[in-house]
Amino acid sequence: MTSVRPAPAPAIGASPRPGPGSLTATQRRLGRDWRLATLFLAPAAVLVGVLVLVPIARSVITSTTERHGQDSVFVGLDNYIALIGDEQFRTGVENSFVFTAYAEVFKVVLGLCAALLLHHRRRGRAVLAGLLLVPWVVPTVVTAFSWRSLLDPIFGSVNMLLTESGIGPLLASAHLVDSWPAGWLSDASLAMPSVILVNVWKGVPFFTIAFLAGLKAIPSDLYEAATVDGASSWQRFAHVTLPGLRHVITVTVTLSSIWTFNNFDLIWLLTQGGPGDVTAPYVLVAYSKAILQLQFGAGAAVTLVMLPVIGGLVFVLVRLLRQDAGTSSPRLPGTARKALPWVVAAAVTGLLAWVSPHIFWKAAVVLGVILLMATAVGRVVSTLQARGRRRTSTLVSRLGSGVALAGLLIFVLAPLYWIAVTAFKSEGQIVMHTQDLWPTPWTLQQFTDLFATKPFGRWYLNTLLVSGTSTAVALVCAALAGYALARLRFRGAQGFTVTVLLTYVMPGALLFIPLYQLLIGVRLNDSLWSLMVTYPTFTLPFATWLLTGYFSSIPIELEEAALVDGCTRIQAFGRIVLPLAKPGLLAVALFTLTNAWNEFLFAFVFITKDEYKTLPVGMQSMIIGDVVPQGQLAAASLLVSIPVVVMYAFGQRFLTEGLTAGAVKG
Repeated sequence: MTSVRPAPAPAIGASPRPGPGSLTATQRRLGRDWRLATLFLAPAAVLVGVLVLVPIARSVITSTTERHGQDSVFVGLDNYIALIGDEQFRTGVENSFVFTAYAEVFKVVLGLCAALLLHHRRRGRAVLAGLLLVPWVVPTVVTAFSWRSLLDPIFGSVNMLLTESGIGPLLASAHLVDSWPAGWLSDASLAMPSVILVNVWKGVPFFTIAFLAGLKAIPSDLYEAATVDGASSWQRFAHVTLPGLRHVITVTVTLSSIWTFNNFDLIWLLTQGGPGDVTAPYVLVAYSKAILQLQFGAGAAVTLVMLPVIGGLVFVLVRLLRQDAGTSSPRLPGTARKALPWVVAAAVTGLLAWVSPHIFWKAAVVLGVILLMATAVGRVVSTLQARGRRRTSTLVSRLGSGVALAGLLIFVLAPLYWIAVTAFKSEGQIVMHTQDLWPTPWTLQQFTDLFATKPFGRWYLNTLLVSGTSTAVALVCAALAGYALARLRFRGAQGFTVTVLLTYVMPGALLFIPLYQLLIGVRLNDSLWSLMVTYPTFTLPFATWLLTGYFSSIPIELEEAALVDGCTRIQAFGRIVLPLAKPGLLAVALFTLTNAWNEFLFAFVFITKDEYKTLPVGMQSMIIGDVVPQGQLAAASLLVSIPVVVMYAFGQRFLTEGLTAGAVKG
């Protein structure tokens, strides 16, 4: 759908905008700024078209073929029809749904709790927020390795600590686990809950930061008015906080659901879909068919048949962002709009209870305990306040918040602490499993062995080169495209914005098969160029989307004043807009660099030679069968994580500001 953006009102003292009579016929047809928009959008349009739209079209064609020897034969819809009776595919879809639904519920609950705890703290909030952000920053391969080691049934610290504290046998007696010690990743009944737990651990920081940004945007006057009217803390939360966060929650959950539903790397690194296929998502089914069995048509059909699900989530997201931007769109009647979330929640709950009854009641117990504890503290505080005992209520509130925050920090930081101490242990201490929580003595043996026996330095340089290149490309192209979409008036602006959003949320699972074929065709596979060329598929659309929102938040009067003073549009962009957009640019740089640094699927599929591997794939290749070099992997994890963690620590303030003005406001 095409449209021409309405012109904003001129600033005071600025020369009037050209009226319709002063525009040429081409400008009236294509928009006043179409020439400059074409120049600014060309780089992003070419990359998106070549790397996303063309591969998707090619994937559709590939899905109608079947490989016979060296030839591909047209088979029409046979690949799709075959999926109807494919037990592996059905299990993969169910696993993806179960994995996503449970993970999103717990990420919302824990993320909201963490955001509220941090929002009400006056001291140390920045430090605590930085600590909570670390799991989201560290590479997925580090996450998987640390949790695999911690959840090991024999040598893992989780079973050891739960046994010594008496919690483990209690879990077994309550039938939350079938036996003790528990085989978290090897037991068919516990593997999926364990994978969900790790995904929640990694995803909670994103929700926390997004909700913190949303809480800052809620006017304090609303809370003051509710307090004056006698509203309790629970009533303020239900009638002020939740409505104020409704948009942020919906957008965050929708985005996270798309990412989680299409997750491959975390599950592959933790369980490779096992035991059996109880944790295998549909993406792993597509990978198995296309890459391992070389049936590209069948693999493409698996990814494309899931496109309606992704399309539905994208449709919801686009409607939310359009409403947030003030664009009119059809709305449901008031009663239906209020009932819709409850209908969706009831439908998802019913499906979960039907598909995964063995997980459903366990999740309900854990979630019920969390909510019961939060409600109990809130009720005690409200009762004390009603009786006029404000000092006691404040003390109880602070004590409850402190305990909750301490528990959250232990949950977040324990795996990272384990990585840090293991990296400095001797090989003997690791093998003998003595004094597991402290190196005795401290040694650099693992670091020296890592560089001496593995091409780790080469992997590091490869990752730096690929991540730096993709971040630079994303910044330049996204800054130009984001400014054009936010400021310039041309026909097709809305359509291009929707296209960018669609490509941003497009899963890598849909693209890796046609991109793999494309790279083979141009002989770029097994080279760093294969990653440099393909990484913009997920870095550029996100960067453009975030910067479009950020540029829109910059007052247009500043730019118009520069134009009145004689600046050209390009000069105003370079001298006025870009300096003001530094927080947004830094947020984009951090996000794109992190995504490129952590990327696993493309690097895993496109690269097989050791000299071209990036850090995530290289570290995964260090595990051979059941042989896991724990010390070297811990040392590698520490070296991989430190640079990104340091960058986020210094850029945290700009990150939150960039999210508030860009992603959260749409």
